[in-house]
Amino acid sequence: MRFILRLLLNAAGILFVAYIIPGLEVSSFIAALLFALILGIVNALLRPLILLLTLPVNILTLGLFTLVVNAFTFWLASVVSFGVHVESFAAAIWGGLIVWIITAITGLLLKDGNEE
Repeated sequence: MRFILRLLLNAAGILFVAYIIPGLEVSSFIAALLFALILGIVNALLRPLILLLTLPVNILTLGLFTLVVNAFTFWLASVVSFGVHVESFAAAIWGGLIVWIITAITGLLLKDGNEE
């Protein structure tokens, strides 16, 4: 149940991001829901590998290269899904950053009481 609620809140966050960021277009709530699911899968499967491969650059930039990795995974998820279009790299960076913040907040709000 918590997974579905997080997915719905992330999809609403993606619609909000598309509303405030020029260059990011989402056609419907269903497209945002599918995009949130694909983004979660990409972040779970590919992001750790990409972060491991870019570790030296990430160390040299004191972690700021993680923003580029977030933008890349955000763009990659938009390529795979339908109804979501990212026009520029700047839109991908801002979209990835704001969606990451929304995902972190929903993760904290919906945290299980047994986890510490």
